[in-house]
Amino acid sequence: MAEPARIVGKASFRSAARILAELTKVRITVVVTLTVATGFIVFAKTVNAEIILPLLGTFLLACGSATLNQVQEAPLDAQMARTRRRPIPSGQITREWAAVVALALIGIGLTTLASIERHTWTLVALGITAVVWYNGIYVVLKRWTPFAVVPGSLIGAIPPVIGWVAAGGLLTDPAALNLGMFFFLWQIPHFWLLLMLYGKQYAAAGFPSLTKTFSAPQLARITCVWILAVATWGVLMGATGGGHLPWNAVIVASSLWLAANAFGLLRVKRLEQLAIPAFIRINVYLLLIMAALVGNAFF
Repeated sequence: MAEPARIVGKASFRSAARILAELTKVRITVVVTLTVATGFIVFAKTVNAEIILPLLGTFLLACGSATLNQVQEAPLDAQMARTRRRPIPSGQITREWAAVVALALIGIGLTTLASIERHTWTLVALGITAVVWYNGIYVVLKRWTPFAVVPGSLIGAIPPVIGWVAAGGLLTDPAALNLGMFFFLWQIPHFWLLLMLYGKQYAAAGFPSLTKTFSAPQLARITCVWILAVATWGVLMGATGGGHLPWNAVIVASSLWLAANAFGLLRVKRLEQLAIPAFIRINVYLLLIMAALVGNAFF
């Protein structure tokens, strides 16, 4: 594989920036950072300079973890059409250099979280847990079982809780656990909808895939049930979470909209035709819920 290009001009700088953005899965890590902001604002009921460090620390940690994941799975990525153009399998950067980038980002991210004066060690422990769970436990489990996404989805619960704790909340607060549980549940159908689109590629690369365990109608029904679980939790958050009626109405209405559309998965003809709009909807739903939770904190 080729060594990473040295930055000697604008073109090289743009190339290096593009490689870094792909390694760190920046579009995903930005969304992760938004969940941190949600947790912070829901507890603090305001936005102030204290939000910067948890956002920055978690963003860097997520970027480092994503990069390390690509280092770990580069040989498998090279076997899938969806991932073979990533920087490592396509030869844009070596696994060794990518590992250096990953460890540097993780180290800086943890250091940033450690610089937060409030609940410092809890935040550091949450950060370490996220990296170990994702890059240690989940990455190993998904090579053994197609159900790895269920325990692996704990990763989605940690960032909003980091935001909550950084704002001054306790890790054991029921409201923090309620928030984390929502993001945990959301993560599961989000991944399984991706699996509907790329399950054959995962199987070809050697991953145990639910598409080999279940038929298309069965997988659609299972995913529908998980989406209904997410929507149910959303309704409960809107109905029992306190706050203001207009924003709670948005949470409940959005959840009912998601649930109603989930039944469309039961009309299976081609998974790809149903999975794409369902995948878009579940992502739009997450943004609506985060916006409503933030709105509830402010107004």
